[in-house]
Amino acid sequence: MRAIVQDRYGPPETLTLADVDRPVPAAHEVLVRVEAAALDAYDWHVVRGDPRLARLALGRTAPRARIRGRDFAGRVEAVGSNVRQVRPGDAVFGDLGDANGAFAEYVCVPETLVAAKPANLTPQQAAALPLAGVTALLGLRAAGRVETGQHVLINGASGGVGTLAVQLAKALGARVTGVCSTRNVDLVRSLGADEVVDYTRDDFTRRPGRHDVVFDLVGNRSLTALRRVLAPTGTLVLSGGGVYRGGGLVGPVWLLTRGRLLAPFVRQRIVVLDTVPGRQHLDTLRGYAEAGRLVPVVDRSYPLSEVPQALRYLEGEHARAKVVVTV
Repeated sequence: MRAIVQDRYGPPETLTLADVDRPVPAAHEVLVRVEAAALDAYDWHVVRGDPRLARLALGRTAPRARIRGRDFAGRVEAVGSNVRQVRPGDAVFGDLGDANGAFAEYVCVPETLVAAKPANLTPQQAAALPLAGVTALLGLRAAGRVETGQHVLINGASGGVGTLAVQLAKALGARVTGVCSTRNVDLVRSLGADEVVDYTRDDFTRRPGRHDVVFDLVGNRSLTALRRVLAPTGTLVLSGGGVYRGGGLVGPVWLLTRGRLLAPFVRQRIVVLDTVPGRQHLDTLRGYAEAGRLVPVVDRSYPLSEVPQALRYLEGEHARAKVVVTV
């Protein structure tokens, strides 16, 4: 089968399209014929091995997982002997987590990491949902504890997570303020944001008013600035680093670490978001999607052979929402 492989850290052009053996599912795995895969900021961080501290976990000179890609949608081709809830022919979507492997014609994935694809979404839309959708879902519901009538500010509202977070916050009954650049103001407003702040013209951390939840997806503001727009007993959810441009030792880890250290000593809640892929979250996202409350926004689609170009587009900050690969 064809797959996008990586043998060393470097720019997107170090990725190559190669013929590799088709995987065989283990007892608890399913073999999926990939129809679409999605790119995340996570992918280009892994490609570059950036921040460098991450190489302690990823691999010293190259990632241990040779085939790139996390998010996918496709059809089940075969199942392992112990698989009970998925059958050949099922349309599914999922997130492979750190195992990677979605930029390929076939992928093996544990049964617990796939779910039935939302019936009203295309494979490209479904592939855009898992990692970004789970991040938005957990950031708002589990970490942010968003309730009806609350005021939620989303910094990075036009990105892959942000476009879904705006919609989910509205579905939860919140009043939403989205922060984005000039070119994305109309997009964020069309997703349901009650107010949109253009950060090129207005510093949202200096505006009057306080929010019950601030969901930071960028990591470009200090804790002091973010807390300034937070209600006295509000919640700051940190999931920043999506636009971190690389070149450092620790990258956005320092902001997240400071958040954890400060949290016990302030009245406001500071939560550093951890996301773990799983079927239960995918099922929840499917419910929102099939109810028409959540529609992934796809900026561009590339063929499998052009993953390097797709990553270059994503990395260069030209992308809005999600970039996908059609296999």
